[in-house]
Amino acid sequence: MVFRLVGTLSLLLGLLMLIPALISASYGESDVPAFLLSMCISVCIGLVLRYLARDGGHVGPKECFAVVTFGWVTAAALGALPSLFHGTFATFTDAFFEAMSGLTTTGASVLTNIEAQPHGILFWRSFLHWLGGMGIIVLFIAVLPSLGIGATKLFRAEVPGPTPERLEPRIRDTAKKLWAIYVGISLLQTVLLHIGGMTLFDALTHTFGTVATGGFSTRTASVGAYNSVFIEIVMIVFMFIAGCNFALHFRMLQGKRDCLFKDAEFKTYLLLIAAATLVVTLNLRAHVFPEMSSALRGAAFQVTSIMTTTGFATADFDAWPSLSKTILLVLMFVGGCTGSTGGAIKVSRIMIAFKHGYREALSFIHPRAVTVTKVNGSVVSPNVLNSVLGFLFLYSLIFVIGTLFMSSLGLDIISAGSSVAATLGNIGPGLGLVGPTLSYATIPISGKWVLSLCMLLGRLEIFSVLVLFLPEFWRRH
Repeated sequence: MVFRLVGTLSLLLGLLMLIPALISASYGESDVPAFLLSMCISVCIGLVLRYLARDGGHVGPKECFAVVTFGWVTAAALGALPSLFHGTFATFTDAFFEAMSGLTTTGASVLTNIEAQPHGILFWRSFLHWLGGMGIIVLFIAVLPSLGIGATKLFRAEVPGPTPERLEPRIRDTAKKLWAIYVGISLLQTVLLHIGGMTLFDALTHTFGTVATGGFSTRTASVGAYNSVFIEIVMIVFMFIAGCNFALHFRMLQGKRDCLFKDAEFKTYLLLIAAATLVVTLNLRAHVFPEMSSALRGAAFQVTSIMTTTGFATADFDAWPSLSKTILLVLMFVGGCTGSTGGAIKVSRIMIAFKHGYREALSFIHPRAVTVTKVNGSVVSPNVLNSVLGFLFLYSLIFVIGTLFMSSLGLDIISAGSSVAATLGNIGPGLGLVGPTLSYATIPISGKWVLSLCMLLGRLEIFSVLVLFLPEFWRRH
């Protein structure tokens, strides 16, 4: 069954390669053969895997974790083929890094001259953002015949957050609703960016990077190349929307207008962005910009971009004062809301951990008091609490181990730490050697593979990947 589902995913991804091939053909560019060859390979691999697994099988918890992890790795490997065959990258390592960065909506790039690339390659890397933002497995569930109970397990294994939320009783209907909202938001932003002066191609690719909170741009200078207040405001708004729980968007469309400010996570998310923007604005006004408006413009965009783990840039924030850089670094660990396309730890987990810590501190003062951790008036179950605390521990441990490894390759502590934080949190640009005006091209080969693993761990929220390394996972009983 794992072979069968991964084969179907490969087949679907191969067929989608026809879109960038047609775009390149319309521009008369040279990367069309690379896409056609990649499409043939992906489709053939998909057909072979489906043939080998033609008898199907049982979809249990183990199979779901294997499908999600191997599915994402396979998608990244196949997604790397067009840029490799075209010659955009000289090595499979760089091509895989770029594709994994696209799919996991990280936006960390090894390209140094983006404008020199053909339209098909630029579209494909941004399109991978869009596919990975809502989730390739969620798309898989939405467009294919029902997998029964297997669909629910696959959904839970991929969708971010401690407690993935259903919008409809049937999980396939939930996947369809999520993708419908996702497509609607994408269309609206594309229209607004086009009105703001972007070409239709640029509007579409930047929309892919925004609603997926990815960050790939068609310009080396990212969004800063356009120097447009209107475009920046549109992108701030849609980055903020993409960082919200999509279940809230669904309720808003149902007419439940008050759902936003009844949701504790959304209020915390809004408060953190507002507070960080205010502090960074004042810091920039004091040390960088002579006008308050310029300071606010830069702070609002970068705080929203980093908090939502999008990673677009309008300025070299690595050159900002230490306080501003520290705030952005902290926000790299926080991330967006549960059920959003954002990465990192998530606001809900930060809230739960904070409330649990407060409860534990209170127990020292009142040891006999019976207290519980609540969110939105509901008690957080012991299972969810244990999951959150376990996730925070593993996230911190992976960050430390990753930073030590990157430091061993010769990177300074700022570059090493921020590269791991930016890839594990699916953000993209970091500080130092991987700052917003630089790329990951100078990272050694082994470092790129470790950071690629960090991207995968961050997007699938650690547990779905790490269970494959447990001996118990491979035992038959």
